[in-house]
Amino acid sequence: MTTTDPSPRAVQALDDSVVIGTDGSEIGRVGQVYTDNDTGQPSWVTVKTGWFGTNESFVPLSAATIQDGTIRVPYDKEMIKGAPNNDAGEPLNETDEQELYSYYDLSGQDGYGAGYEQSQVRVGTIGTTGTDIPAQRTVSGDADYLTRSEEQLHVGTEKVQTGRARLRKFVVTEQQSVTVPVTREEVRVVREPVTPGDTVDDVSIGEAAADVVLTEERVVVNKETVPVEKVRLDTETVTEQQDVTETVRKEQIEFDDDTTVDTDRTRPTR
Repeated sequence: MTTTDPSPRAVQALDDSVVIGTDGSEIGRVGQVYTDNDTGQPSWVTVKTGWFGTNESFVPLSAATIQDGTIRVPYDKEMIKGAPNNDAGEPLNETDEQELYSYYDLSGQDGYGAGYEQSQVRVGTIGTTGTDIPAQRTVSGDADYLTRSEEQLHVGTEKVQTGRARLRKFVVTEQQSVTVPVTREEVRVVREPVTPGDTVDDVSIGEAAADVVLTEERVVVNKETVPVEKVRLDTETVTEQQDVTETVRKEQIEFDDDTTVDTDRTRPTR
């Protein structure tokens, strides 16, 4: 067992701890702590297994590992639930002890079955041995209450990077067709008769030639780079609703009336 400190604080640390079985499942919470009458060491605890915690099954701590409010025992849930139990808060007698030792086969271990006068387990208050008072929380004075706590869910948001966007330009080639009118000169023969009074430069007979220069338009292509558009990246915030589901724990308080004292003070005394 990890905890060997018999001080009241060490015993109190076991109170309301969670008991875990060999299969890793939670069997229940500790209801009572039982200490050895001679050493004051915690020897047994009870696990609440009945409805509303009215029945409690005993579990030995001889081979248990205790750490951070968790008690791990080398027994499965079915075995612990089948262990001898008694009503919550009831003391143990010798018959009860013998049944527990036999059920968990503890007769061969040191400190068990060696004689009830020296190692008899009795019910004690937290940090107190040798009494017949069940281990339980007690309050006095004006502080007669229990504090009920619960977990509350607080959900927030954080910004995380989910991706990156980039603008990139590249060059593509395409064909464009443009119709352009062009002109050219062609030669044609024009004959005009000479009338009296017309001036003629050459009236001799002989060979002669006359040249005419022909012209035409040819297509000339020039390309010019001009800006046509501005493109940029922008972001916008979109709000959507997301459901968050989480498990929270809360404490419940139940009333267990085991009063045996007559509190009716209106009854006349004899």
